[in-house]
Parts: sequence; structure tokens; C-alpha cells
Amino acid sequence: MKRVLVSETIAEAGLNLLRAAGHVVDVRLGLSPDELGEAVGGAAGLIVRSATKVDAALLNAGSDLIVVGRAGVGVDNVDVAHATSRNVLVVNAPLSNVTSAAEHSMALLLAQARNVPQAHAALTARRWERSAWQGVELAGKTLGVIGLGRIGSLVAERALAFGMKIVAHDPYISQEVASRVHAELIALEELMRRSDFITLHLLKTPETIGLINADLLALAKPSLRIVNVSRGGIIDEADLAAAVRAGTIAGAAIDVFDVEPALDSPLLGVDGIVVTPHLGASTAEAQQAAGITIAEQVQLALNGEAVPFAVNQT
Repeated sequence: MKRVLVSETIAEAGLNLLRAAGHVVDVRLGLSPDELGEAVGGAAGLIVRSATKVDAALLNAGSDLIVVGRAGVGVDNVDVAHATSRNVLVVNAPLSNVTSAAEHSMALLLAQARNVPQAHAALTARRWERSAWQGVELAGKTLGVIGLGRIGSLVAERALAFGMKIVAHDPYISQEVASRVHAELIALEELMRRSDFITLHLLKTPETIGLINADLLALAKPSLRIVNVSRGGIIDEADLAAAVRAGTIAGAAIDVFDVEPALDSPLLGVDGIVVTPHLGASTAEAQQAAGITIAEQVQLALNGEAVPFAVNQT
């Protein structure tokens, strides 16, 4: 029997799985970093989502940790290198929210194309502004998909159903794989020039931080609209805000931010930019899947068994 500390809300079905295996599930929500450092002492497992920063200090405080579980896809809030140096396994749930994230990407794509949030706000304020919110159709437009992995491919499939043409940039994907979703693989600069819409589906790494910046945005059509439901920090927020204000591009729809909660982002309040508070994985189905998957991975790690979704080797 081992203690598993849970610092953020996880689906109860996952927690019950750990309890049924005989582990003590210690749910502590809303702790400060200092309080979390105290609570992690003696815990063999730690389960987090995206808000908890599992840095070197927290890992050092958790001297008995065997595994850190991230109930979701990205692990940029976990110091994986330090965890590895301390022989702490890091696991995630990479398949749990792919459908949810793809669908939210399409929701933002349509909201941006048809000015849905702006028109809604005007009408609820008792303003009938039918002519003010003329949009554009998706049919016949070129969608640039940056990152053609699981989520990017699902977005491409859905965009095809709207009659869009697909171009993609992903240095880790072959043209043969891209052809399965009828995507043409091209260089990033060419994608910026040709696309009417762009969606991002990348992990946050040293190579992708600030990838979309003023230089790349300057290559785009004035009609370009960008959607990001992947990770904050991939787009330079100040550069994007400036580009939309200047009319360099037409707009953007952003779900993820460099700093969250994003109450001071330069993207807030910019006409032409639609924002949502990191809702890409916020469906009942995705949360259920993430909770169960991460509980299964943590249980395997605590039992000393092979863990399919380990992101490091200890």
C-alpha cells in the first residue's frame, strides 16, 4: 500500500481504481507551492494536470516518489530531466484528449471564420449588427496544419469534410503518412504564405517556443486566421497581437497561453482575436479518459511493471 498525492481534480473513476488496488489516495487541491512541497513528503506517487509545476524543488521534496503522473498529453509543467536524475518515472495520458482537442480546434476555426463570439456579444447587448459581422467560408480555403500527429491528423480529416485543402508542416512525418489525410507536406515559410487558416498541434519544446513570431507572420496573407489549441508559448503573443491590430493577418483564436491563468496576456481585448481559457481537453469524455489512463499508468509504475506511456527512462 502506497500513498498517491493528487494535486488537481481528476476523474473519480481513476481515483477509485487506485483505491481498489489498495493505495491511499490523498487529494489535496489548491495548495501553494510550499504546502505542496510539504504534502509530497512520503508520497510514492504524484498526479497532476497542467496547473501544478513539478519543478526540481518539488521533486527534491518528494524523496520517496516513484512516479509522477500527468493527466493529459503535454508534460512541459514537469521537469522531466530532473525527475530522471532522481529515478522518478514520468507518465502521461497521450490519447485521452485527442478528439476533444481536435473538436475544439474546429470550434475555434468556425468561431473565428464566422465571428460567432463578437456577434453573440453584440446581440446580448441588444445590438442587431447583422451587417457588421460578415464572415468567410471554410470551403475551398487552404488550411495549414503545423504538427501532423494524432490531433493534427484528426483536424485535417474534419477540415476535409468542410471542403478545405490541406497543407502541413511536420519534419517528423513522411509524405506517405501525410497523404492519408490528403495533406501536402511543405516548408513552414511556404505554409505561412499559402494558408488561409492555420492550426497548431505541437508540444512545447526549446525548438517550438516562439516559433510563430513577427518574421513568420509577415509572410502571411492579410486574410490569414490562426488557431492554437496546443501549448502556450509557441506563438509570440505580443507579435500576434501586433499583427492582428496592424492588419498583417485577419485574426486568431487562442486557447492556450504563455502564462496561465492568462489574465494579462496581450491577446486579450484585441479585436479579431477569440480567446478561451484552455478548454481543449475540457470535455466530460476527455477528463474521464485522462483520469482512468493516468491511474492505470501510476498503478503499473508503483507495482514495478512496464508502463506503456512513460516519457522517460529511469
